[in-house]
Parts: sequence; structure tokens; C-alpha cells
Amino acid sequence: MMYPTDDEAKKLITAVCRRMYEKNYVVSNDGNVSVKVGDNAFWTTPTGVCKGDIIEDMLVKVDADGNILSGSLKPSSELKMHLRLYRENEKIGAVVHAHPPVATAFACAGMALEAPVLAEAVLKLGTVPLAPYADLGTQKVADVAAPYANDYHALLLANHGAVTWSEDVWQSYYLLESVEQYAKILLYTKILGSQKKLSSAEIAFLRK
Repeated sequence: MMYPTDDEAKKLITAVCRRMYEKNYVVSNDGNVSVKVGDNAFWTTPTGVCKGDIIEDMLVKVDADGNILSGSLKPSSELKMHLRLYRENEKIGAVVHAHPPVATAFACAGMALEAPVLAEAVLKLGTVPLAPYADLGTQKVADVAAPYANDYHALLLANHGAVTWSEDVWQSYYLLESVEQYAKILLYTKILGSQKKLSSAEIAFLRK
């Protein structure tokens, strides 16, 4: 894997944080972003800071065990989930966690995003499973996310929010946008009272 430099990673994280805040995917101090910059090094957002106010000097560099390598603030307690995903899948280069409203509503309703009604969602996401609820800030959040690290790129966390991961931070963020769009389409079809699902042959064509 080609890693971004420290400076590149910090610029990327702050840009993604601002985009998430502008899109209303996070409010107040919600959400967190991390980027892998070495085999045992990651930059991540600090706890207790609004993502719309994040600047590079606030970011924290940690190792794979969560030990702080650089930075004066503390990382989010949800860093445990990020680090576990990196450990489970070495191809992951960035993780984004947020609370996009519609996708989070599905998570709070106990519903995965899985009806094949949107071709782009089938192509980009497949399905977005729902992980069981875990107490916030605990190792349990990492444990419930871990089984999905290799077979998916997006996950709903029950009664919590959404997390996406990919090889770089912008792709991880764009997956978050796709998750929220998919959730909106599913919600609208439920309101309309009808869902025209793609056939197995149509799905196979998209995935080939």
C-alpha cells in the first residue's frame, strides 16, 4: 500500500471533516475520521471537537494499539473500532464514521440497507448490513464491526450511526454519501408503498 505523508493525511482528514459537517452527516462533536500513514501509524480526529472546526494542529497520530505518537489532544474513544477494522483488513487505508440522518434512522429502526432497488447502490455497496448495538466508547463497538471488515465497505451500527472504509479517505467518504443516498431511496419507496427490486440476473450483470 502507498501511504500518504503525514501532511497529506492531515489535509485530507480536515477536508473530509468539513464536508461531513456541511452535509449534516455530523453535528456537535459527532463522528471521527482516520487515515493510515504507515504499517503502524494512523492520523485521527480528536475527541470533543466539532468536525466543522477541525484544524490540522488538532489531529492525533497513534500506533496500532492506540498509543499517541504525536498531538496534544486525545483521540476519540471510537478509535478502537477504526484500529480493529485496520487490523482485520490490511487493505483498508481510511475509516469514516458519522451519523447521516436517514441511514442512522434505519440503524435506529433496526433495519439493514439491503433491498436491491437502486442500481448504483448494488454496484457500489452491495448491501449495508446492521451490526448489533454496542455500548459507546467500549471495545464492544470494535468487536461488532470486526466481522464485516473484509466482505463489506459500509456498515450500520444499531442505534448509533454508519461507518465506511476503503483504500483512501475520499473513497471512504464517498461511500458514506452513497449509504445516505441509498437510505433515502429506500425510505421514499417505503413511503410510496412500492419497491421494484432488481432481478437476480440484473444484479449479476451489475456485479460482473
